[in-house]
Amino acid sequence: MQKQHRCRNNYSKNNSFESPGNYLPGLSFYINVMLNPIFQPFPILTTERLTLRQIRESDKHEMFAMRSNPTLMHFVPRPLAQNVEEAVTLIETISENTAKNDAINFAITITGEDKLIGMVGYHRMQKEHFRAEIGYMLHGDYHGKKIMEEAVNAVVQFGFNQMHLHSIEAVIAPENIASIKLIEKCGFVKEAHFKDKEFVKGAFRDLLYFSKLTHVRI
Repeated sequence: MQKQHRCRNNYSKNNSFESPGNYLPGLSFYINVMLNPIFQPFPILTTERLTLRQIRESDKHEMFAMRSNPTLMHFVPRPLAQNVEEAVTLIETISENTAKNDAINFAITITGEDKLIGMVGYHRMQKEHFRAEIGYMLHGDYHGKKIMEEAVNAVVQFGFNQMHLHSIEAVIAPENIASIKLIEKCGFVKEAHFKDKEFVKGAFRDLLYFSKLTHVRI
């Protein structure tokens, strides 16, 4: 059975972790949770409109539709998916990384519909520094509805409250104005602007680093 968390209410009485705002864990406990995150059973997050669940092989067609879309993939340093089989391979990789507790990515769905319309999660974790990078993608039909803002805020709460992250970062191309506006609405602040940080698709590109820190100090 999958765990379910109502993000607006932080944690239920049955949750094993208390909100950092109410309880500062002992240092050894804090370190153990971050260095050894456990994503099994896979948690389900719920918000006002959304259910964030595990990505499944049955999502392959929706995943392919996003990963093969040149507009959605414009700022993603990965090649376009060429067929559904490549989408299946990606889903398998996501599942493997989750099983190893090295990353966690959620399928974004409208509550009651179950169809994958996007994804959000932590795909790079610096466990020894209590830090993780958040990433996200949303199908174009759902842009302009504040869905991704709702999803990102839910995953940020999960990162701070259950994973006990100290900081969360977002890495964004300066030209990606929509993503910059989104992450700033979610309370992230710009930390750095790296010139020619990556060589992607035949050209060097700058990258902006945004972060959000927990108020808990260890």
